[in-house]
Amino acid sequence: MVLIGVRAAPMVALTAFSVGVTLAMQAAHSLQKLGAEGFVPDMVMVTLLRELGPVLIAVIVIGRSGSAVAAELGTMKVSEEIEALEVMAINPIRFLIVPRFLAMLVMLPVLTIFGNCVGLIGGWAVCRFLLDFNTAGYILRALQSATPWDLYSGVIKSAVFAWITITIACDAGLHVEGGAEGVGQATTASVVHALLAMLISNAVLTAAFFLVT
Repeated sequence: MVLIGVRAAPMVALTAFSVGVTLAMQAAHSLQKLGAEGFVPDMVMVTLLRELGPVLIAVIVIGRSGSAVAAELGTMKVSEEIEALEVMAINPIRFLIVPRFLAMLVMLPVLTIFGNCVGLIGGWAVCRFLLDFNTAGYILRALQSATPWDLYSGVIKSAVFAWITITIACDAGLHVEGGAEGVGQATTASVVHALLAMLISNAVLTAAFFLVT
């Protein structure tokens, strides 16, 4: 959990803060033309909770933690460490895969919630110092614009992304062939496949949530 999630927190915080700042400025630029800059907190809150938070943080975790898992397992595979575990009657799936799987399932939703909070701080910075919003007004407006389902849908997405990411990373690592070159190719392939699968699943989940609600 520390390797997959905690050490990724600074990168997630920086990404989420920059996204919150950018989203607030872009929303303010468009809404000011309509005289509706008061809706900037609504835009930041709902967009972060539903889409940008889960997706962008999943991209960070895939690039950092997913690739690390694939490379680590791939190195174990080519150096015959996994075969050594089997010789010692240790189940490699239980010993190597299950802890990483559970850690990813726990930490990606936690990082998503953390990133949402940091992104809202970025939106607040723009509203407070560029748009002269009152801090209490920003908080109240943001809370009133969102529903519990907005948060739940983002957490559900992040859990699905976590399952996809760690499954692809572990599968790529366990099927490495060809020494060090194979490890590099498997790591690259795991990141590409995980990103594509994550984006496709995000579209499917968004459509499902749209039809349900």
